[in-house]
Amino acid sequence: MTSLKSIVRGTGSYLPERLLTNDDLAKMVDTSDEWIVQRTGIRQRHVAAEGEFTSDLAVKAAREALDDAGFDISDIDLIIVATTTPDMTFPATATLVQQKMGMHHGVAFDLQAVCSGFVFAVATADNYIKSGMAKRALVIGAETFSRILDWTDRTTCVLFGDGAGAIVLEGVEGGEEGILASSLRSDGAHWQKLYVDGGVSSTQTTGHVHMEGREVFKHAVGMISDVVENVLESAGYTCEDLDWFIPHQANKRIIDAAGRKLGIPAEKTIVTVDRHANTSAASVPLALREAVKDGRVNKGDLVMIEAMGGGFTWGASLIRW
Repeated sequence: MTSLKSIVRGTGSYLPERLLTNDDLAKMVDTSDEWIVQRTGIRQRHVAAEGEFTSDLAVKAAREALDDAGFDISDIDLIIVATTTPDMTFPATATLVQQKMGMHHGVAFDLQAVCSGFVFAVATADNYIKSGMAKRALVIGAETFSRILDWTDRTTCVLFGDGAGAIVLEGVEGGEEGILASSLRSDGAHWQKLYVDGGVSSTQTTGHVHMEGREVFKHAVGMISDVVENVLESAGYTCEDLDWFIPHQANKRIIDAAGRKLGIPAEKTIVTVDRHANTSAASVPLALREAVKDGRVNKGDLVMIEAMGGGFTWGASLIRW
């Protein structure tokens, strides 16, 4: 008996036109290019234009992914948008993407796991496909994080950017390709270490990002290693078998430390944080699209994606390309 696998058929991405460099930020807040690069590895970030919403970014990334897959929106029966920065409290941004793309069938919903959102969405779509509830899924990570930043707080405003990335998944019987295993975790005991001080029920405001940077760093490396090793063990592989490691692009020091702990060499790690900053749920699919587009990720490669975000949430998925 053959088993159903979720195959990645296409990838797409979109970054807003406006670039905000570290030197630009130094004119707005007490910081410098040297200070930011030394602590984060970030040199610039993209910022959405006025009137450019999360759904707009998501649609552009989705269209590129569909073109890459050779599919039309009529071929899709599931849309999941991972985002922390929805257009509105409701309806779900995914339904706005659905509407803007002219899709009137299937199901569309948002998933909120902050920076881990895309990995959580990939695992969710994979389970929908394996259960027979969907045949083809559009999985999108999209954020306009600039809208929830306090631009006077140099400890947070330098870290984030806007963007969107997307993949198309299709269920196929048998074969070696596809999502091999996923591991998702969360622990709400750590919520105060990374959160937004606003909300519909609590303050009726959007709020701004607050973070205990050292605490997040302290937990990040161990949590990342935990899920990566769990996924590899579940699928019967080791870190040595990986062709590519595509981590959440939060901080270059976290990426480097996780790589060292796992024994994954830098030359197998995809890094975009220097140019994109932390785009939360969009960071993994943005990095994935770049690595596919420039020819680094190829058919047959073993690819690990992972992320950690507020909550805390953390997760990883292993994909045979």
